[in-house]
Amino acid sequence: MCEVSSSAGDDRVAVPDWSRFAELVGSHRRFLVTTHIRPDGDAIGSALAMAAVLERLGKDVILVGGFDVPSNLRFLDPQHRIERLGKDVPRDVADSVDLLLVVDTSAWAQLGQMADVVRTTNAHKAVLDHHLSSDDLGAEVFRDTRAEATGRLVARAADQLGVTITSDIAAWLFVALATDTGWFRFASATAETHRLAARLNEAGASPDKLYRELYEKDTLGRLQLIGRALARTRIELDGRLIHTSLLREDFESTGALPSDSEDIINLTLAVDGTEVAVILVEQMTGGFKISFRSRCHVDCSRVAEQFGGGGHRSAAGAFLPGPLETVQAKVLDAVRAAMR
Repeated sequence: MCEVSSSAGDDRVAVPDWSRFAELVGSHRRFLVTTHIRPDGDAIGSALAMAAVLERLGKDVILVGGFDVPSNLRFLDPQHRIERLGKDVPRDVADSVDLLLVVDTSAWAQLGQMADVVRTTNAHKAVLDHHLSSDDLGAEVFRDTRAEATGRLVARAADQLGVTITSDIAAWLFVALATDTGWFRFASATAETHRLAARLNEAGASPDKLYRELYEKDTLGRLQLIGRALARTRIELDGRLIHTSLLREDFESTGALPSDSEDIINLTLAVDGTEVAVILVEQMTGGFKISFRSRCHVDCSRVAEQFGGGGHRSAAGAFLPGPLETVQAKVLDAVRAAMR
């Protein structure tokens, strides 16, 4: 594991050793870049941008994931560079690469089918991530939990490698940065965030066009799905806790896609007095994806870890098998305990 600690007072924060990262890139030629299942804008944007940075250095790069790119993010990958394991490429795809780079996660559960590839590959392995929660993937880890998005780490990597950020790279990184900060409205967005956003804008990213692609192309199915989630919303603890759920039948009856549930939890935070929000989304294969949001002392990553998940202090996720009543009871009991 390649994490270096720097101190400020009594706090010790792991920061990436960028000279080592540059050394790794320089000593390998064939790369496989992957990211987590149920990918968000940071995952897709960071993976595409990292691949482009490597290719500008003359590296051979393939992008592989254990997922199909969500419909709302396909505009980022018009050339279909991200291939699905077992569908577009064989499961032994990593046999031909020198270095396998995982971006935006270091959790086995979030790798899906790619987990077996990461476990069995003989290639050198590295992780570029900003999440608190992590597993030991047997890789060199370049993590900065202070970063608001993995996209920032890709931008730093590009600078370290001497790669100019093109308009395409800028667009991918802007999406990574903007989506992981709730379009710059979360507490994780700092002055440095806006400075990087301005730099990416100057390099060719068009915030208005990217926003339109991300948030102004809803289907009727997604609007109806949002309606069902909001209608099912309940509050507890004098309004401090808000929670809701979506079931498979909601997707089936509205015609909404699984990716249409993205960001719905943030709508519940608009209720005055809310400190913690939870949404349970039933998966097509069974079980529930759980998302947590906090704007108080509650550490979402710690709650999510109780169920094998992880993430950030203010936003995290997990997966739990079982029927709604059982899963909901376990999750809400854990959240209530954390809010005491």
